[in-house]
Amino acid sequence: MAWNEPGGNRNDKDPWGTGGRRGNDQGPPDLDEALKKGLDKLNKMLGGKGKKSGGDSGSGGSGGAGSFGAVLALAAIIVVGYVIFQSFYTVNEQERAVVLRFGEYAKTESPGLRFKVPLIDDVTKVRVTNVRTAQSSGQMLTQDENLVTVDLQVQYRVNDARDYVLNVRDSNQALAFATDSALRHEVGSSTLDDVLTEGRAELAVRVEQRLQGFLQEYGAGLGIVRVNVESTQPPAAVQDAFREVQRAREDEQRVKEEAETYRNKVVPEARGQAQRMIEEASAYKQEVIERARGETARYLELLAVYQMAPGVTRERMYLQTLETVLSNSSKILVDTESSGNMMYLPLDRLTQGASPRSGSQTSGAGGQADIQAVTDQVIQELRTRQDTNTRRSR
Repeated sequence: MAWNEPGGNRNDKDPWGTGGRRGNDQGPPDLDEALKKGLDKLNKMLGGKGKKSGGDSGSGGSGGAGSFGAVLALAAIIVVGYVIFQSFYTVNEQERAVVLRFGEYAKTESPGLRFKVPLIDDVTKVRVTNVRTAQSSGQMLTQDENLVTVDLQVQYRVNDARDYVLNVRDSNQALAFATDSALRHEVGSSTLDDVLTEGRAELAVRVEQRLQGFLQEYGAGLGIVRVNVESTQPPAAVQDAFREVQRAREDEQRVKEEAETYRNKVVPEARGQAQRMIEEASAYKQEVIERARGETARYLELLAVYQMAPGVTRERMYLQTLETVLSNSSKILVDTESSGNMMYLPLDRLTQGASPRSGSQTSGAGGQADIQAVTDQVIQELRTRQDTNTRRSR
């Protein structure tokens, strides 16, 4: 029979083995009763009076008051814990904390564990070490009234956390406006060729300087790290013509480099030749000077000898001159007035030595010696005759 059949003893058939909650209480505890016991224990710990078992009807009101006090105590503990938790905060190495007290700037905290007054101090953490990036792009007018599209990248970081938080409501938006203003001002002061070719690096430097000046005037607390001009493009309608101009400039630059190479090759050679000619001229000059000095010294010595014996010196100079002149001549002069007979000898051939002829017998060493002896004899005879004639003329 089931435990809950009609007419049966329900208490005997209770599956909990108990006669209900009023008998032996061995079943599951009542939730309300367990909550009351917990509140009583908490009240005793906080100094209150717990509920006495078997009390009168007035003990219910006392238990309700104790339960309310326990709830208040628990709420106070939670509030105090929350306040303590909110009073401390941590600032990382990459951050700076700006503390506002009643909405007014109080201080800037460095990295570490810091304390603040809850509900009074307002803390704003700002990253100051990481480099941030902002992009700017637009089509603008140059000084020579041409359109150009410029893509710009700005790298920046927070220099002053206080100015970053307090001076400007939206620093990123202020940076974007300042970048656009600086870029348009500098592009408007440059020509199209400068923006598209050689002036891009200088344009980036000028934009960086002007942008940093704007941010300092705004007090935005931002510092520019670098400005990069990523690309500059002419309008689509003139891109082909611009490419032609670029190719022409590249050709011009190539021709200039070739000319410079040729100049570097030719100029040193010309300078070397010029230096060699200068050295040769200097050597010739020194040679002529030294020869003139030698001739002058020889002439002075000869003058001294001539002053001591003019006749002998004059004759000796005459003979030396004739010997020098006639030694290089193939003609022989013979004095026929004193002898009356003209003698012809091939003295030029005898002095040079007999050369072998084709088809004739070659002369030996003895024949050459005889020819040399005859030549010496003839020359001696001529000198004797010349001396005799000289003495007769005197």
